[in-house]
Amino acid sequence: MGITYYNQERVLKLDTRSASYLIGIVDEENFVGHIYFGKKIDDFDLQYLLRIKEAPFVPSKNNGDRLSFYDSFPWEFPTHGIGDFREACMAVETNLGHSAVKLGYVSHKIYKGKPKLKGLPATFGSEEECTTLELLCIDDALEFEVTLIYTVFEDIDAVVRSALIKNAGDKVCYLTKALSLCLDMDDKAFDMISLHGSWGRERHIQRQAVGYGKKVISSLRGEPGHQDHPFFALAGKNSTQDTGEVYGFHFVYSGNFMAGVEKNQFDNIRAIMGINPCDFKWKMEKDSYFQTPEAVLVYSCDGIGGMTRQFHDLYRKHLIRSIYKDKKRPVLMNNWEATYFEFDTDKLLSIAKEAAKAGMEMLVMDDGWFGNRNSDDCALGDWTVNEKKIKGGLKYLADEVNKLGLKFGIWFEPEMISPDSDLYRRHPEWAIAITGRTAGLARNQYVLDITRKEVRDYVYEQISSILKSADIEYVKWDMNRPLCDMGSGALPADRQGEMYHRYVLGLYELQERLINDFPYLLLENCSGGGARFDPGMLYYSPQIWCSDDTDAIERLVIQEGTAMVYPLSVMGAHVSDCPNHSAGRITPFETRGYVAMAGTFGYELDITKISEEEKQMIPEQIALYHKYHDLIRTGDYYRIASYSENHAFDCWQIVSKDKGESLITYVQVLNRANCRSRQICLKGLSPDKKYKLSTSEKVYFGSTLMYAGILINNPWGDFKGGLIHITESIS
Repeated sequence: MGITYYNQERVLKLDTRSASYLIGIVDEENFVGHIYFGKKIDDFDLQYLLRIKEAPFVPSKNNGDRLSFYDSFPWEFPTHGIGDFREACMAVETNLGHSAVKLGYVSHKIYKGKPKLKGLPATFGSEEECTTLELLCIDDALEFEVTLIYTVFEDIDAVVRSALIKNAGDKVCYLTKALSLCLDMDDKAFDMISLHGSWGRERHIQRQAVGYGKKVISSLRGEPGHQDHPFFALAGKNSTQDTGEVYGFHFVYSGNFMAGVEKNQFDNIRAIMGINPCDFKWKMEKDSYFQTPEAVLVYSCDGIGGMTRQFHDLYRKHLIRSIYKDKKRPVLMNNWEATYFEFDTDKLLSIAKEAAKAGMEMLVMDDGWFGNRNSDDCALGDWTVNEKKIKGGLKYLADEVNKLGLKFGIWFEPEMISPDSDLYRRHPEWAIAITGRTAGLARNQYVLDITRKEVRDYVYEQISSILKSADIEYVKWDMNRPLCDMGSGALPADRQGEMYHRYVLGLYELQERLINDFPYLLLENCSGGGARFDPGMLYYSPQIWCSDDTDAIERLVIQEGTAMVYPLSVMGAHVSDCPNHSAGRITPFETRGYVAMAGTFGYELDITKISEEEKQMIPEQIALYHKYHDLIRTGDYYRIASYSENHAFDCWQIVSKDKGESLITYVQVLNRANCRSRQICLKGLSPDKKYKLSTSEKVYFGSTLMYAGILINNPWGDFKGGLIHITESIS
């Protein structure tokens, strides 16, 4: 496993546990082509797959038809303006107004381990866990150097890619497009799987055939957004959860993105992913660099579920860094849906007392504790405690919560500023705006220009002073609006096109400072729910609020789409009150607990007002969380049934890595009269092991449970769920 260069054949072979990725260097001009990515193979001399002996020949042998070669060759990193009319990875604007780029291979190096990406989140691994290839290419006319960076993880079928671009010449030039990944291959009757949505219904699964032309998902919101997610997969037409080839693509970035697939006239597929080139223009002076964010490419020959488990393992082992990475998260009570802005110290302590009695472990104080913040139209940016509400001050409140045996957490929205705030009255120029235009409001707020160092320093000092003032062990970092009216008074005119990316870099710098200075902190990112649920954020926070819609039935669809790519341990999920504040639906308290357990698990309700029956169920739910969460956090995830597909029944399964334990969760969404019990076939068990079910005294072989299945009786009524715990039997 690892990376090998075959000098005579001029082939680079990248091997993971079960997959191979081959790159070929051809012709006197050293074109870098993609040969193969798929199930692991032993051979390496596969240059024939580049079709260079077919017409049109390579340019050195047939320079009269160079464009035909460019437009059909399977490039590793295609460039704009030279005759490849498909989507490119790189384009420029020169001082003469030209945009073309032409790269040729110069050299490469292979080494154990993986470099950090300066200022950017990225996967990581030791020298024993991964191997990296740096492939240097040059455009002689531009005097640009492009280093294509590949890392393969020895135990996971993943290749991560990025590009480091350098202006090695004397002339100023502008990058106008700098993507991170391209994969060219023949169409295998692929479907494209993507995740779409809106506020309150993020990451719904969409599957559609790949036809001729382009299918693109993207964001221009300054964040990935609720609407499109920086992920897609290419799955064979007949691929299922358990069978068939699937290629997964995911972008480790928290800003504007573009990703998609293009099918051309020759039935070739081109998949691309990177920073959205719209409104992107990066000034490249002599010896300056631009590092593209990382893109993850995963291969599975075991269907969609195999792809899912590769992503889960990669992110759990090689992206999340928090001290909470391998720990149970505290069961918390968040007061937002319980009180909204209507709270004070007495109210919070009354909730905390009941939460402690029920076995919860943390109280989180949400929006409304600072400045003059009694509604959502003021005070963002004024991060000083409102002692009219928080009587006795923040330290007093945190200390009283701690005396009850609970940890204490707090909500911030550091990137925002209200027009009605002391900060805006002092520094209106700190709000993002275009000179001469009135910027648009969203949720009654503007966005702080964190591309400016003085703004970042101010924001950070405000946050850190609050965190130092009391015993605070959790921060929910929120961001409730997209970016627009992008103008910065701190950037010259020829660098305004850098602003979107500089904003994301500023965000990463802030969060890096935060977790370095407060390493014990449990950080949870949030953006109006799930608008910034992306791999970049996982590098800084081990969990992200999944959606503002906490309705258990809506969450089935949201969490299924999220779990297709992300481990369950990163999905912020709470039990909330009914009727649900988003959907108005009433669901059993027990079912709400089952659904929230497929996530970080916590509560979002006024425990002083719920029924005694529901209150009595909380200790039981918390006990289940403690019993099963290590399995849920570390185990392999399998999808048994999909409510988003069948509109009636949802079921998923977690299996321990040693296959000695499993947990099945099911929810019957809609019941029908005169129905028989449901037969479900389990997955991921060892066929030869014997297992005992929590619902039966009998012992079964794993083969029986997987191939013959088990029966689940239809519960009476809608929205009913259950758990089945399976353990290995040694008898």
